[in-house]
Amino acid sequence: MTVLEQVEYLIAQRSPKPLCDDCIAKLLKITPRQHANHKTRILAKKPAFDRRGDVCSSCGNTKLVIKKT
Repeated sequence: MTVLEQVEYLIAQRSPKPLCDDCIAKLLKITPRQHANHKTRILAKKPAFDRRGDVCSSCGNTKLVIKKT
């Protein structure tokens, strides 16, 4: 499974709860964190995903998060 597929699967599993890039990176053990950011930006272009400023369901911080719609 590619990193993009892993990120997409994790987001789908947590749906409808949003996740931030930091938590995605931590949960999937992705380094550097920017790699998770790159993948969520790719997914955000798909109509099935929503990326916006909101509260992360994992860490509770308000930041840019993504969820499956």
